[in-house]
Amino acid sequence: MWRHAGVVALAVLVCGCGLFGSRRPAPIQPQAGASQTGVASWYGPGFHGNPTSSGEIYDQDDLTAAHPSLPLGSRVAVTNLQNGRSVEVRVNDRGPFVAGRVIDLSRAAARHLGMIGPGTAPVRIEVLDSASAQMEAAAFTVQVGAFSDRDNAQRLRAALDKRFDQVRIATLETGSGRYYRVRVGRFAHRADAVALAQSVTSLGLSAVIVEDGVAP
Repeated sequence: MWRHAGVVALAVLVCGCGLFGSRRPAPIQPQAGASQTGVASWYGPGFHGNPTSSGEIYDQDDLTAAHPSLPLGSRVAVTNLQNGRSVEVRVNDRGPFVAGRVIDLSRAAARHLGMIGPGTAPVRIEVLDSASAQMEAAAFTVQVGAFSDRDNAQRLRAALDKRFDQVRIATLETGSGRYYRVRVGRFAHRADAVALAQSVTSLGLSAVIVEDGVAP
């Protein structure tokens, strides 16, 4: 992870962030409902395909993150305090190792939060599940969109219902509001979710593979 730390350190020098500065963020407890604020950054192409601290292979297009202390496998909601956007991610790596930084997001998660260009953003992290289940036992689903407006989510669901089975809306409650995530299918094997995601993207829609509880 030293290479990871070096890249993040360089980003600090180039981008900076005035809201939280370089002060050490307050620690977060590994329990549902706990929260933490600080600066988020993201990492992508240089690490894509490399092992993470959990042993998983890093996929920049999955909704994952690196956190210094939360148990690997924890699920958290991350909210961009500048634009109110939120995304749910799973912690599968360690980092960032720079003062003031609280989480390092995958490229997919950063895109959901609208922080690809800036590189960093002030965020609030909320623990949803400290994850006692083994990551290998997870089920997978394909997330096609996330909306703060339920009507938009319903319209997308209705359109997808014409082509796919098991289309549903999963609600996410965060400190900044409620989000409606449109998801398709539920699979015990990630490869099956990948095949479905390819069908979704062939329609010109975005698709992200996320974990969805424990596989049957």
